[in-house]
Amino acid sequence: MGQDRLSGVLLHVTSLPSYGGVGDFGPAAYAFVDFLAAAKQRLWQVLPLSPTGYGSSPYSALSAFAGNFQLISLERLAQDGWIAWDRIQGLPGHDGPADFEAASERKLPLIQEAAGNFLDRASGDQRVRFQKFCQDNISWLTDYAMFNVLRRLNNYISWNEWPIEYAQRQHDALTTLLNDHGRELAVEQVIQFLFSEQWCALKSYCGERGIRVLGDVAIFVNYDSADVWTNPDIFELDEERRPTRVSGVPPDYFSATGQRWGNPLYKWGLLRERGFDWWVARIRRSLALYDMIRLDHFRGFEAFWSIAADEETAINGQWVKAPGQELFQRLKDVFGDLPFIAEDLGLITPEVDELREHFCMPGMRILQFGFSDRGSHLYLPHRFVQNTVAYTGTHDNNTTLGWWRDDCNDNDRTNVQNYLQTITNEGDIVWAMMRAAARSVANICIFPLQDVLHLGTEARMNRPSGAFGNWTWRYDSNALHPDFATKLAALMEMTDRDGYEEPAKGSDAGKPTEEAHERAELGSTT
Repeated sequence: MGQDRLSGVLLHVTSLPSYGGVGDFGPAAYAFVDFLAAAKQRLWQVLPLSPTGYGSSPYSALSAFAGNFQLISLERLAQDGWIAWDRIQGLPGHDGPADFEAASERKLPLIQEAAGNFLDRASGDQRVRFQKFCQDNISWLTDYAMFNVLRRLNNYISWNEWPIEYAQRQHDALTTLLNDHGRELAVEQVIQFLFSEQWCALKSYCGERGIRVLGDVAIFVNYDSADVWTNPDIFELDEERRPTRVSGVPPDYFSATGQRWGNPLYKWGLLRERGFDWWVARIRRSLALYDMIRLDHFRGFEAFWSIAADEETAINGQWVKAPGQELFQRLKDVFGDLPFIAEDLGLITPEVDELREHFCMPGMRILQFGFSDRGSHLYLPHRFVQNTVAYTGTHDNNTTLGWWRDDCNDNDRTNVQNYLQTITNEGDIVWAMMRAAARSVANICIFPLQDVLHLGTEARMNRPSGAFGNWTWRYDSNALHPDFATKLAALMEMTDRDGYEEPAKGSDAGKPTEEAHERAELGSTT
């Protein structure tokens, strides 16, 4: 990981105020990138872009390789001529919470129609580009297309409940599927191609403005996913392809019974024998989508909590060592330097720190976690090292304003005041926390957009313990006021996170100017 001082904003694509009820790769995304550039931000952090299952969580994916069709912009499809403009009228608008159900019911048929139009009238050059995409992604694309078609044919029940010939991928059954549903399978492949075309165009737009995309890779995959259906041999399943052991975390201060996530566990021994081929393919795909990668639940690469599948809670699990050292060495051998950020929150052992430091991965520090007692002070800037990513909060936290209003107790508030010493009213807390992160020695600092916009609990993205109402927040279409960008840009300049390069010695370019003094005053009072 480089040593430049960078700053960025955390915003998932679904939170954009796009036409159609769910944020997508359309005009609102490009306007957001322009805002980032004006604010002198050099990173855009997104959550996983995978197709989602129950609950619409980006961490509950139907595939670790495919893209979420809901992120495809209908406006761009119409602009490119794949669907008529009048066909996309009357959908949910730009404002209000994301409506994933409406997007599935009303947007998917239009995207399928556009994909069919591509099959029927794409030019020679477009077909060549599509064929290259299919060839480059042959390791997962056909299987994912079959998985999606079979889900629809079986009323979206879990793959293990399909007729046995499909659940167990019998050759004759899959051959019949290919012969009888060729058009539907081709449409699925085109949808993935359209996703890739739009995302790559948006990512290129970011690159032209000096902005890198930080993506997210969850360590585990869903049982009901194309990954497990396609590769049952690399997961801990029984003869009927049901999980024997599942993932989670042990009991702790927050939960007396721990957390039973339920994802099937990997057969790490087999993966080691195969040169970690599945992980190599997964990271190759991720590096095609993102410039940098956040590894969720990093501690699971050193040791993971293994729970018997018939246990109802996580209490009776056990720690099992994982071959993280060998895995990351293999990835380094294949890809060179690893642009990874380790999500190392929670109870982290020295062995986990050693694994992260061996591969020079920065860890994460969340300022909101730092004010409860002395043990929490590792999350405060005076304990940071350079190879760190500092956050005011993440998608799993309350917004900083919501945290101050609703979550802090009197002791927390006193500690915040003693540490920051600039809190005279609740309006001060957000920028005080953002300044603390930006001023720190951490090479990277990232702010959720909710903090940049000074929003409260109503804008929270996710409550990990809540089953409903998560992931739906979208910012208002008029929220990105230029004043926010100006204020943030001034802070970036004063904390050397604006991408400015020092002039050569002897040049007059480095001398302070009247404008610089004005910006310095702005930065010291925001």
